[in-house]
Amino acid sequence: MKASIDIGTNTVLLLVAEAEGDRHIRVVEEQERTPRLGKNVDGTNILDEDAIARTIDVLLEFKSLLNKDYSHIEETVVTATSAVRDAGNRAYFLEHVKSETGFEVQVLSGSEEAQYAYYGAQSVLLGGNLNPSKTIIDIGGGSTEIALGSEGTISDYHSFDMGCVRYTERYLVDDPPTSGQIQSCKTAIADMLIHHPFEISGDTSLMGIAGTATSLAFIEQSLSKYDRNDINGYRISLNDLERRISFLQELSANEIRKEYQSVMEHRADIFLAGLLILEGFMNKYDLEEIVASTGGVRHGAILLA
Repeated sequence: MKASIDIGTNTVLLLVAEAEGDRHIRVVEEQERTPRLGKNVDGTNILDEDAIARTIDVLLEFKSLLNKDYSHIEETVVTATSAVRDAGNRAYFLEHVKSETGFEVQVLSGSEEAQYAYYGAQSVLLGGNLNPSKTIIDIGGGSTEIALGSEGTISDYHSFDMGCVRYTERYLVDDPPTSGQIQSCKTAIADMLIHHPFEISGDTSLMGIAGTATSLAFIEQSLSKYDRNDINGYRISLNDLERRISFLQELSANEIRKEYQSVMEHRADIFLAGLLILEGFMNKYDLEEIVASTGGVRHGAILLA
């Protein structure tokens, strides 16, 4: 049994799991906290002291939980992604985490993050009528990873410097955003996707991981309680995505939070940007459907690290 902690731009995620072969894992426990470490990093290039303190508090909480309930685990893998990767004070953050928690943090490159996402997305889905060809999209707070492959082998991947926190802070600055801001965001997404074109087959299964995709699956089912078994394998059409965007773009963050309180408490202000990134990718490659997965980088870390 292993544990992994994923330090993202918006969330810090804990996973305790056992690998079952090379591709699948059995989830024992998951926890999520939202310290938003990457707040304003896009503009300042610096991790804020308060955000660092919030993140270390979460790491100490997770360490205490692991010591109390899982003292027998083989190892704990701690990874960090876009916010830490981009920060000018990255070394300071890593040293601070080490001194306060004892954790050695592995900062993933964009390509490593895409590979972890590819295997992590599939690690919790068995069957599900998925095609052998798969495309994984991981919309994070600071970056978006795309990975393509078939039968467990990656053929192409890329990390784009666009994410739901980064593009909210950069483009969707009003609450709710203006139509002009939304159009600017859509244009920026389209321009970003040009940087690395993919050859995606028409029979690929598009799988979405991270909070944008899983929250959308939660909302589309009108769930009242989050259960990963309800999220995994749920299919969302491009038409449903576009309908949801049309509804949400008229609402303020507080209105979104009230509408979907159980899943939007710490995501309401950045959710629209994530949906726009997903819409832009699906439209570019004529993809009509996405399958949600609660797997992710932390799951990939269990398998690969």
